[in-house]
Amino acid sequence: MQPFLLRPAFKDYLWGGSALRRDYGKETNLPVVAESWELSAHRDGCCVIASGAMAGTSFDVFARAYPDLLGANCRGYAAFPILVKLIDAKQPLSVQVHPDDTYAYRVEGEPGKTEMWVILDHGPGAFLYYGLRRDVTKEELCSRLADGTVTEILRPCHVRRGDVFVIEAGTLHAIGAGIVLAEIQENSNSTYRVYDYGRKDASGRERPLHIGKALDVASLRASAPPERMPAPPVWEEAAGYRCRRLAATPYFVADRLDLNGSYRKNMDEDSFLCVLCVEGRASLRGPAGSLGVRKGNCVFVPSGRAGFFLEGEGAFLLVSVPPPTRLSNAERA
Repeated sequence: MQPFLLRPAFKDYLWGGSALRRDYGKETNLPVVAESWELSAHRDGCCVIASGAMAGTSFDVFARAYPDLLGANCRGYAAFPILVKLIDAKQPLSVQVHPDDTYAYRVEGEPGKTEMWVILDHGPGAFLYYGLRRDVTKEELCSRLADGTVTEILRPCHVRRGDVFVIEAGTLHAIGAGIVLAEIQENSNSTYRVYDYGRKDASGRERPLHIGKALDVASLRASAPPERMPAPPVWEEAAGYRCRRLAATPYFVADRLDLNGSYRKNMDEDSFLCVLCVEGRASLRGPAGSLGVRKGNCVFVPSGRAGFFLEGEGAFLLVSVPPPTRLSNAERA
């Protein structure tokens, strides 16, 4: 099967803005676009195949019908393993924490959530919260959640374009106002909100918090300052392209591909590829033709033996794959 474009699922959370529509070509009737779920087979927001012979098919239907096209690395997973998003935080997100696999499978019936952020754009002085400044006790954390002072013990990190943050499950965190980023994560929507600045939704109600579950899973240890990676090490380079490894976790592997010419990729049967274009334009050319890719497009490349070329000028693409399965979902549960 040939690579195909995906049409995302959109979320209109109250903190979202207009950058995804304006700068990334997202077409939706929603007045606010907080997130576009670019590669997703999740029940809370599944994308749709947008090109090729299966155009109009829900991606979760495709994933169940053609498991061999997901690759050998996906064997042993009961569900599609990763989720890829674009996020526009016009306002700050709530302070939150995600559970690990063990807790999430037991309590939520799905994987936990370790995630990676790549900063694509930001306003002046934009920052995010990444873990704790210092070790705390559960009693202090509980007290600060109750009196609204939890941000005083969080570690603020000012951001720059290209910065990469890996947020492990259990890490308290929050994306700050004025940040646009790409997120690669486990296929999970388990989020425990602990502080939301007293905001109210469209109905005038404060959004619910999840203090009990958050206290179950939140790390109480100080987080080391995240390593800045505006230019991570080059691991593959030739005339026309430069590829950098952004992260390699037990849940996903992500690379940055800067394209100014042509890049050839020889596929194998181990894994699919997710190619998310976050800058410029490119063309994906294979044995059966070519597929145009512009800023904001996400392409699914099935596993298999066929190679392809990516050609473009000034294109910045994120390429992600799942690593080999560590444990089956039954073993994790």
